[in-house]
Amino acid sequence: SMLLVLSLFSVSLVGSQPTESSQQVSSPPAHPAGEPSLSIDNLSFPWSRLRLPKYIIPLHYHLLLHPNLTSLSFTGSVQIQIDVQNNTNWVVLHSKGLQISKATILDQNLAHLSDQVLPVLHNPSHEQIGIFSPRVLSSGQKYFLYIEFGAELAEGFYGFYKSTYRTSTGETRTLASTHFEPTSARLAFPCFDEPSFKANFSVRIRRPPEYISLSNMPVIKTVEVSGGLLEDQFAPSVQMSTYLVAFVICDFKSVTGTTSSGVQVSIYAAPEKWQQTHYALEVAVKMLDFYEEFFNIRYPLPKQDLIAIPDFQSGAMENWGLTTYRETSLLYDPLTSSVSDKLWVTMVIGHELAHQWFGNLVTMEWWNDIWLNEGFARYMEYISVEATYPDLKVEEYLLHTCFAAVGHDSLNSSRPISSPAENPTQIKEMFDTVSYDKGACVLHMLRHFLTDEVFQRGIVRYLRKYSYKNAHNQDLWDSLANTCSEEDFISGKHCYSSSQASKNAYLFAGEHLNLTAMMNTWTLQKGIPLVTVTRKGARLLLRQDRFLRTVLPSDPQWSTLQKGFLWHIPLTYKTDSSSTIHRHLMTSPTGEEASWVKVNSDMTGYYMVHYEDGGWDVMTKLLRENHTALSYKDRTHLIHNAFQLVTAGHLPLNKALDLIGYLLLETHTVPLLQGLGYLEAFYHLVEKRDESVLTHNLGAYILQFFRAVIDQQTWSDSGTVSERRLRTEVLSLACHLDDPPCVKRARQHFSDWLQSNGTLNLPTDVAETVYSVGAQDDHGWASLLHTYKISLSEAHKHKILYALTSSKDTSKLEGLLELGLEGKVIRSQDLSTLILMVARNPKGHYLAWNFVKKNWDTLVQKFQLGSFCIRNIIIGTTNQFSSPEELTEVQSFFESIKEQASQLRATQIALDNVLKNVRWVQRNLETLRKWLSEQMQ
Repeated sequence: SMLLVLSLFSVSLVGSQPTESSQQVSSPPAHPAGEPSLSIDNLSFPWSRLRLPKYIIPLHYHLLLHPNLTSLSFTGSVQIQIDVQNNTNWVVLHSKGLQISKATILDQNLAHLSDQVLPVLHNPSHEQIGIFSPRVLSSGQKYFLYIEFGAELAEGFYGFYKSTYRTSTGETRTLASTHFEPTSARLAFPCFDEPSFKANFSVRIRRPPEYISLSNMPVIKTVEVSGGLLEDQFAPSVQMSTYLVAFVICDFKSVTGTTSSGVQVSIYAAPEKWQQTHYALEVAVKMLDFYEEFFNIRYPLPKQDLIAIPDFQSGAMENWGLTTYRETSLLYDPLTSSVSDKLWVTMVIGHELAHQWFGNLVTMEWWNDIWLNEGFARYMEYISVEATYPDLKVEEYLLHTCFAAVGHDSLNSSRPISSPAENPTQIKEMFDTVSYDKGACVLHMLRHFLTDEVFQRGIVRYLRKYSYKNAHNQDLWDSLANTCSEEDFISGKHCYSSSQASKNAYLFAGEHLNLTAMMNTWTLQKGIPLVTVTRKGARLLLRQDRFLRTVLPSDPQWSTLQKGFLWHIPLTYKTDSSSTIHRHLMTSPTGEEASWVKVNSDMTGYYMVHYEDGGWDVMTKLLRENHTALSYKDRTHLIHNAFQLVTAGHLPLNKALDLIGYLLLETHTVPLLQGLGYLEAFYHLVEKRDESVLTHNLGAYILQFFRAVIDQQTWSDSGTVSERRLRTEVLSLACHLDDPPCVKRARQHFSDWLQSNGTLNLPTDVAETVYSVGAQDDHGWASLLHTYKISLSEAHKHKILYALTSSKDTSKLEGLLELGLEGKVIRSQDLSTLILMVARNPKGHYLAWNFVKKNWDTLVQKFQLGSFCIRNIIIGTTNQFSSPEELTEVQSFFESIKEQASQLRATQIALDNVLKNVRWVQRNLETLRKWLSEQMQ
């Protein structure tokens, strides 16, 4: 849920799994009988591939760990029961950064195969070790591999790492925690660190009595060992992948509840944050109950712990039975957390608990299909929160997930949902917008296409059939389309009757459906289709192209970029003459005929729509005269499509601006925020250019246009979730545009807060805005920084950090960046967010970019290449550049870090983004100027 630079030699060896013959590793020449010990000198590393050989399979790990939180190091031993499938002298497995002090191999009866310690060869570029056995390990036999090892607790956020927190009395306390996904279990213990090597794990942890230890399973027994230490022995786990193993040693407090089926759920946090754990407990219990019913499969472990780790790079991690979270993703403080914070916590818990089935119970065969985990968990956030907390109105967010996917997928630097990934950097890069957001949107489209019932039944079939196993894309399509093998039918296990199976296949508008062929067009090719609707007399014609925001049909490379792209699009549309939603599967480039109005009802389909021949004028008229004829999702979708088409050069900007003129009549928050969002984005783009008149006029227009909405807002926490979200956004923008009533009100609130000495809790929905206005003078800024240092609420600190970065004083902004780099007052985990916040500020725009260039090596070391912190930093600091000079500047920096940039997709995305902005400005800036002057008359 998120290394070493490879030599050319190793890259050339990446390929499919070795054939049977190449898997036979013969033993080196026999040693003369009298030789006292094996020497490493005449052995060479027996394996040349990145992926481990398939002929040794781990069955059960017995793992003992002894971390020392004073010396910040750990020692351990692992005994792995292995099944050998080909005669060999070698065992090859993963290990990275571990000092191996001893390795032996025992037979089934635990007798040593050799009376000497075995030689261990290291291949650091592949993060592998090879252990040589002088006696051949025979095919069909089981053995035990025993290894003793040690290492420092890692700095950073991967492997077995240290984390710290401060108590309110200023004391620093240390804990140790793990994060293994995708390839970091090998940093904590030697293991077969690939998702298809599922095994059982029996863990033991030694600790001083003042700490507790947690792992995937409950403790079954604690015994005293020498030196006053205690050893916790955990129950053996179910069969699972190495990346889901987890353990934490800490002094946290917890709250516990029980689900209706008897699963013990506990929330752990630093002792002084204990009172912020109650909301998460309520959510987790509800969600587990919901999922057990929805998936119709019992949660297989006796307990589920959720723990807030003070230093955490991603949002959360789904380790089976011990899910780990960033504090902002788990803790909810009623006094300082806003309604958006609450929604976020609810969704992250929904996401991680969905993984207990999707990902943990059934795991992708290899990381190229990580979307099977992440796309599903992202989609299940919406299904689960809607079912358990309907008042949070989560479906209003799903559109944004799809808009984020479109934004990424309409650049040529996108990738297919299923893409090859071999080395650790490439694997980390798979945890991106495509796997999560596009994955979720494609599933949303599929669910609507098949109907909820068929979709849910197919998922249950998939989860049952592949429980404790690994699956591919194809397995999901087969389960959903209900293509059953004879054996499935006979056992009656995963199938309904054959008549039922064919009924599902013919469901969509009576057309025979080849689900695999359809879904391959969405998962095996990159990009998103654009459906263009053209009038032919009384009829409408449709055609599909690939939608690209950086290339025009008139550009020379257009035809190359379009070649071979074709999707099977489940079209839905509503006509003006009836209220039914029509359905049709579009599988050819052109020639579909019909006579209708709005295509892609409620945006359930992952495609863009363009109305040619005055079609947009018809939509603009419809919205002006009778906008409620369309659902709020349809209205939002139209706004989104129009502005994306402007960027791609298919529609002039004034047409899109005219379309949102109807927003004066809009009462639904989602389309309002969508339209406002585009105006705000243009404002942020021009305020970073030398365009003071245009910036001023656009700001004045936005304030005038949204005057009524701004004036309706109360500075409180009252109202529905949607109303509260609107309040936060609208007031934040109004104050950013220096709207006098807004600024005045915020100043009043801020001075009240200052006078109360920080004891006053501001309304959470407007706190960030109030702080941002207050941060503009030295005294306010200093008070906020002080509060930041002592606050126990991460949600509160986030709002204050945002305010601190809104200062117009560049020396303050530079100071903040330095604090983030140092990592004490502002934690390293928040550095990428801090950099993006500074970059959003017109005064910090270049500061942030120069900071990234100057500290590039340190940043890569902290977060690792391929991580989404690095991706966010690269894309986030450049995505407001919009001049040809800035494009050249970004290109030359990427050129200077070529060695690393060449391994990253993010650099390509960043360049595409800047190019898109440059073209937008060239095409639309004059139109915007002209349009504004007409409006302001």
